[in-house]
Amino acid sequence: MNRYILRRLLQALPLLLGISVASFAILKAVPGGPLAAYEASPDITDEDIRRLEHAFGLDQPVPIQYLSWLGRFVVGDWGYSFVSHQPVLGLIGERLPNTVYLMGTVFVTVLVLAIPVGVLTAVKQYSWFDHVVTGSTFGFLSTPTFWLGLLLIIFFGLQLRWLPLGGMATPGAAFDLGDRLRHLILPVATISLVQLGSHVRYLRASMLETINQDYMRTARSKGLGERIVVLRHALKNAAIPLVTVVALDIPELFAGALVTEQIFGWPGMGRLFWDAATRLDYPILMGILAVSSTLIVLANLLADVVYGYLDPRIRYA
Repeated sequence: MNRYILRRLLQALPLLLGISVASFAILKAVPGGPLAAYEASPDITDEDIRRLEHAFGLDQPVPIQYLSWLGRFVVGDWGYSFVSHQPVLGLIGERLPNTVYLMGTVFVTVLVLAIPVGVLTAVKQYSWFDHVVTGSTFGFLSTPTFWLGLLLIIFFGLQLRWLPLGGMATPGAAFDLGDRLRHLILPVATISLVQLGSHVRYLRASMLETINQDYMRTARSKGLGERIVVLRHALKNAAIPLVTVVALDIPELFAGALVTEQIFGWPGMGRLFWDAATRLDYPILMGILAVSSTLIVLANLLADVVYGYLDPRIRYA
């Protein structure tokens, strides 16, 4: 197992390098640039623009710019924002706890609800509960996140006035746990309802394939209770597809939810990425993309390792 993990990590290095090259090339190919706002100002001369390009290193050939960024990045110097002139690591460190707070709550909420609901819909196939859950999950999967978030804001925030419209806390108020939790409900509900649909559908389909297998009938013939048969035998073998989906959710703990954070004014990583993208702030964009791609690769490796635990037939050479 250790050799397999080490080999996968070594194989990931050229992949991550290729992702960084592609990301940098795509950003540089986007029309405009971080100095586009200055070019339309009558107070900024061409000489000022050239001086800014030299200060930011934008007057260098693109390959030289990339190698310069890569050399600093690998030693922990992620550069400075072209807009705020603050260190990229400092900006990420400021926003990351807010994103972990939001997405961590979503992650736990979805898992706590998806596993029992997915198992029950498979065990009670074609029951009224299965029909209600199936219809609801299809509905939420078909609903755009921004539209669902706006509906929740209109209904619970504007009409009923039960919950705040956005933000992490009431402006100017002292820290209050209840206030923080009230601000958390709507964004968590928006993301969780959409993710819950896919997680339940994956687990239900996998459980339906598992509960009718021969080894399940053998377990029942030995006199084991139905709960033990379902939870200990069926769920463990049916969890592999769910593990894949859950593993891909882990990078979101860093990357955040771009649309939801914008709608609810949540000061997290998704909103930081959006603000940087609208201004083509290359250092921030490359920092977020590099870490996100690394987490995705590691999450896939983690999923492969968990497969071996769930299914002893899987062997890693």
